[in-house]
Amino acid sequence: MAKIEIFDPAMCCATGVCGPSVDPELTRVASAVFSLQQKGMDISRYNLGSDPEPFVTNQKVNELLMEKGPECLPVILVNGEVVKMEDYPTNEEFAEWTGVNVQELAHEKPKKKLNITLNSIN
Repeated sequence: MAKIEIFDPAMCCATGVCGPSVDPELTRVASAVFSLQQKGMDISRYNLGSDPEPFVTNQKVNELLMEKGPECLPVILVNGEVVKMEDYPTNEEFAEWTGVNVQELAHEKPKKKLNITLNSIN
C-alpha cells in the first residue's frame, strides 16, 4: 500500500471552505483524502502554518523549501519520494497511487435540493 504525504502551504484550514470564498480545488482534495482515509489508505496532510514540524524533519521537503521557498508547496510524497509539487494531485493521480477506482473519489453533488425559507425577525 502506498503512503501518501501532502505538505500544504500555510493556510487556515485544509478544506477550502473558510474565508470569504470557497476554493473548489482544496475542497476536492479534502474530499479525496477523506475518501481514501475511510478506505484505510495511509494518507496524511501537513499544514505549514499549523504543523511545521514535518516540514523540518522531512529532509526532502526541507531541502525543497530551502532551495525554492514556499512557492514549491504543495509537495506530494508517495512512499517517501517527491512525485509532485506546486500543485495538488488530480483524482486520477490519487487513484493511480492507491489502486482505488477514480469514480470512488469524485465528489457527487447532492441529488435532492433543500428549500429553506427565512423569515425576518422584527
